[in-house]
Amino acid sequence: MSILIRNAAAIMTGGNGSANEPGRIEGPDIRIEGETIEAVGKLAPREGETIVDATDCVVYPAWVNTHHHLFQSLLKGDPAGLNASLTPWLAATPYRFRALFDEKRFRLAARIGLIELMRSGCTTVADHNYLYYPGMPFDSSAILFDEAEKLGLRFVLLRGGATRTRQLEAELPSALRPESLDAYVADIERLASKYHDASPRATRRVVMAPTTVLYSISPQEMRETARVARRLGLRMHSHLSETVGYQDSAKSMHGTTPVEFCGEYDWLGDDVWYAHLVKLDAREIAMLAETGTGVAHCPQSNGRLGSGIAPVREMADAGVPVSIGVDGAASNEAADMISEVHMAWLAQRARRGMAAQPVYRGGTFEGGADVASVEEVVHWGTAGGARVLGLEGVGRIAPGCSADIAVYRLDDPRYFGLHDPAIGPVASGGRPTVAALFSAGRCVVQDDAVANVDLGDLRRQALAEVRGMLAEVA
Repeated sequence: MSILIRNAAAIMTGGNGSANEPGRIEGPDIRIEGETIEAVGKLAPREGETIVDATDCVVYPAWVNTHHHLFQSLLKGDPAGLNASLTPWLAATPYRFRALFDEKRFRLAARIGLIELMRSGCTTVADHNYLYYPGMPFDSSAILFDEAEKLGLRFVLLRGGATRTRQLEAELPSALRPESLDAYVADIERLASKYHDASPRATRRVVMAPTTVLYSISPQEMRETARVARRLGLRMHSHLSETVGYQDSAKSMHGTTPVEFCGEYDWLGDDVWYAHLVKLDAREIAMLAETGTGVAHCPQSNGRLGSGIAPVREMADAGVPVSIGVDGAASNEAADMISEVHMAWLAQRARRGMAAQPVYRGGTFEGGADVASVEEVVHWGTAGGARVLGLEGVGRIAPGCSADIAVYRLDDPRYFGLHDPAIGPVASGGRPTVAALFSAGRCVVQDDAVANVDLGDLRRQALAEVRGMLAEVA
């Protein structure tokens, strides 16, 4: 099937904005043939071709979200954790509620999160699911793959879990006790056999992703999980250095920094990426760059929890692969990619500006407005994400690439008056209308509507389940 996206006002490519990787092209047309972008330029319609009128619209590669916790879509704005930093927040919200997730609630939460992402222009989702425990009565992994497939999305399961607990988990119900290493590895092998596709543009992938390597497994188990992952051809992921607590723990437990600790136990490499990496020193950044270890930058969650602003500019300059992740909705009440890239653009500038000093104190600059361009942020959220996930030909608009494309209509007043419409979705934020969203050439959103999804009914289900959980947890 041939589709022609015609007469776009602007096209972002997913390139980083350098001379070798232009961040935008003139177009104004894009032809999709099957699952692939066939051509970009001034194109004449073919007989029988489906035409998508993109007049006054801007076109981006569809977003690639490299770190999420979809089950948290029913935990937004919990008052008990709203003003808490990471560790007390974990106790107040995710750990307090997770025993209440049955199959119905888990499926609903996953569906809400995926639809929220789609309506921001995202078609590739990597979900760090850690809802596993011995004797669990439903298969949370299968539900995630099923819901993503129904919606036409590319899905990467980051199979979380733990073989040991932190103190805050010690009083959890027995149903939420940690797994054994043997059980964890056996399930990874099962999932890899059933779902993992190693092809360059796979729609299903599995990743070895213990919830937090510093706390969730032992150092010896780190080596074993790394060995198993590489034997199976799986990538590796975890949380790291989200707060100063990670630095203190690594120092007190192992006499080293978090990144150095991971390197000692085989958890650095170009097949590894970490969520957050807010607190790093220069040597750690150098180690990440030297090994090709990537980052899923989650600026909204880091801001909401008061964790800080990750040194993404420094990481990118050193050569660390950078991507964007939404993180869980329980610490990010706007769990969509437009909100996330808007925050990423602003936060990196703010971080640089905070370092400015007056001339009389030796200062040499006033602010940080040149730290992150819109083109570079788009690159982090698209091609950068595809890179850390090991997906080739995804996250870019160019002939031969996968037809994962978002067409945005800037019809909200927040976009009126823009001198450069191309920057609108990132610079102005909000949520532009998704005129069309293509996932591997298939249109999965049209005029903001997701096929076979009744948003009113979804809202009613969410309200009912939240009320039910609040009653049960009281």
